[in-house]
Amino acid sequence: MRLIQGNIARWLKKEGDKVSPGEVLCEVETDKATVEMECMEEGYLAKIVRGDGEKEIKVGEVIAITVEDEADIAKFKDYEPSKSGDAPAAKGPSDSAPPKEEKVEEPPMPPEPKATKATAASAAEDRLFASPLARKLAEDHKVPLSSIKGTGPDGRIVKADIEDYLASGEKGVSKAAPKVDTAGAASLDYTDIPNSQIRKVTASRLLLSKQTIPHYYLTVDTRVDKLMELRSQLNLLQEASGGKKISINDLVIKAAALALRKVPQCNSSWTNDYIRQYNNVNINVAVQTDNGLFVPVIKDADKKGLSKISDDVKLLAQKARENSLKPEDYEGGTFTVSNLGGPFGIKQFCAIINPPQAGILAVGSAEKRVVPGSGSEQYQFASFMSATLSCDHRVIDGAIGAEWLKAFKGYIENPESMLL
Repeated sequence: MRLIQGNIARWLKKEGDKVSPGEVLCEVETDKATVEMECMEEGYLAKIVRGDGEKEIKVGEVIAITVEDEADIAKFKDYEPSKSGDAPAAKGPSDSAPPKEEKVEEPPMPPEPKATKATAASAAEDRLFASPLARKLAEDHKVPLSSIKGTGPDGRIVKADIEDYLASGEKGVSKAAPKVDTAGAASLDYTDIPNSQIRKVTASRLLLSKQTIPHYYLTVDTRVDKLMELRSQLNLLQEASGGKKISINDLVIKAAALALRKVPQCNSSWTNDYIRQYNNVNINVAVQTDNGLFVPVIKDADKKGLSKISDDVKLLAQKARENSLKPEDYEGGTFTVSNLGGPFGIKQFCAIINPPQAGILAVGSAEKRVVPGSGSEQYQFASFMSATLSCDHRVIDGAIGAEWLKAFKGYIENPESMLL
């Protein structure tokens, strides 16, 4: 997913500081995490244009000025960027080194096309440049191309532009805004909480997922007595060796990864021309934090031992809570696991697919139930855990989804097989 805008979390350097290649200038809050912006060349930080906490900075905007010579710092004391976004040349001797503009490191977005009148909409669409896939998607969803801002080469409209438009809900913008009952609103006591960048992107992606992916859901109850017994035995070994405890969720991640290896059709993504089946099994794990929902990824989870999976989950969860995830910590996932059972005691729920993936597993809490014993009138207690698989029906047919859940249940109920 491409970066469109970000926020300045904080500056680690002050105006006038000397900077060297590799030094971190500031922290930028993107749609997924807080990333560090490093200095590329040696010099001095002459002017900070966008300060701590400034929000919704577009890709390509100037956020700071660096110079090679310390004597040039004073020339940018009163520097203000022009409204058009073009940095004017600084006044000074012609032989002084030109300033360097620190920008968000992605190509700037092309300027918005001029608005056209509604009466000329059809003619305008004929003159707009759009990929065939984008035109078809726009036609299927009755989206006028004239209302889309293209982000491809030379302003060309691409598929992602149509998807962003659908996700943002702009289809209703052209309609008259509904009247607000100011009298009723005035009687309410409320607080407006600004949406963070991660919250906005999460909302956009979840809306896009529900609007464009045909979800269906399969639920199975798995008996987890053997799983909890194995966990206790493994944790005794971990404690003796100085390792960290293994959680039920770590075992669930391992079982899901092995089931994906056994049923690879569920480890796939949909495109209009083909279904891409991944050879790597990378499991995203949903982590709720004060900053929003993050989904760091456990790479090659099918090949890792339980101890390594446990260490990776704890490290990534801590980085998520500290808002310090790097792009490599959350990119490249092929399947997602979301667990609301252990932390919150939720019995069962249905999760929204994390595009472009084709499946997500929702794990509930374990509960004791009375089950028949070996005799005709004998009963015993057993612990069961609910697991619900959300599937993209374009990729995973019902029988394939059921086959995956059967494999997953087999690993959970016979956990020793995961160690072979």
